[in-house]
Amino acid sequence: MSMPTIKYVRAFTLRGAGADYHDQGEGHWIDDQVSTPMSKYPEYRGSRRSFGLNVLGTLVVEIEASDGTVGFSVTTGGEIGCWIVEKHLVRFLEGQPVTAIEKIWDQMFNSSLFYGRRGIVLNVISGVDLALWDLLGKVRQEPVHALLGGPVRDELTFYATGARPDLARQMGFVGGKMPLQHGPVEREEGLARNLEKLADMRAKVGADFWLMLDGWMSLDVDYATRLATAARHECGIKWLEEALPPDDYWGYAELRRNVPRGMLITTGEHEATRWGFRMLLEMGCCDILQPDVGWCGGITELIKISALADAHGKLVVPHGSSVYSYHFVITRQNSPFAEFLMMAPKADQVVPMFHPQLLDEPVPVNGRMKASVLDKPGFGVRLNPDCALVRPYSH
Repeated sequence: MSMPTIKYVRAFTLRGAGADYHDQGEGHWIDDQVSTPMSKYPEYRGSRRSFGLNVLGTLVVEIEASDGTVGFSVTTGGEIGCWIVEKHLVRFLEGQPVTAIEKIWDQMFNSSLFYGRRGIVLNVISGVDLALWDLLGKVRQEPVHALLGGPVRDELTFYATGARPDLARQMGFVGGKMPLQHGPVEREEGLARNLEKLADMRAKVGADFWLMLDGWMSLDVDYATRLATAARHECGIKWLEEALPPDDYWGYAELRRNVPRGMLITTGEHEATRWGFRMLLEMGCCDILQPDVGWCGGITELIKISALADAHGKLVVPHGSSVYSYHFVITRQNSPFAEFLMMAPKADQVVPMFHPQLLDEPVPVNGRMKASVLDKPGFGVRLNPDCALVRPYSH
């Protein structure tokens, strides 16, 4: 049987409530007071939506093969992403064999260097790449993890990201990561409030539960060092995540040198491509890399990032991206656990990350997920037909 070719490429955004997981509405912990690079401005301190975290919206990439098989993906990119797919990148896909993933990635990346390299363009390239892997898995009737070499363990182990690590412990997760609420602009009072909240949470979860803190690019080296030192000594924090702006490689290297022994520095959620992660590795910036497979370049690039990290003796624990990272993590020895984003408004129950966009999306049970749950072809999920798809451009 000959391999089918790519016949059609289509790009959609979504309309209506729940169209973007960044747009959860008032009262959701994701949009509650979280320290951000914009926290220096009082008018943008109380909500991430206030400065536009939700403006991009969702990008859905759909790729149809000549035999009628359809692969798709969901990432962040919205209408801008649709334009890039339909007006530029499509020329590198249609007519190509479904297996030409490496060639297609290379052509998409090199053709967009003059306006891309990271950010929205890499989000879009990631979305196309994930749709290609989904398509190939469906054509071959294999899960993506089988295409990547197969599971190296029988189940995934998860930590939970959300405002209630104490509830995450009750749900069976191995750890909980909290958003930092107060940044450097709030000075000593803010630092004291951060440490008070951490101490309170440590008392609730006990000494043997992983407790982590997410700085979301909002700190400077001095503040991050002071916070990490106090949080480690007083609260036993396992790691401080993405404390600094992603381009401050020098600051990350200094921070990692400064923190107490045993304290981990992690970053990479907003980094992209093997070259960006090479900087983090060679400059000694962190202990764990956290690429988002929907933003860093897709599965094709994550394979290279993971290999680089393995050669440097570092772990790769992707930023929570549901099935798109689960299929990868289950195949890599240097990805020993995974992140689960608590999408319930109060972080008090386990719900699918991409609801309502995806159907059949698996979630952890008691903080675990059997490898067999991921055995459906492709990524094993379906696009919800009730979601309002809008195709703003066509080619």
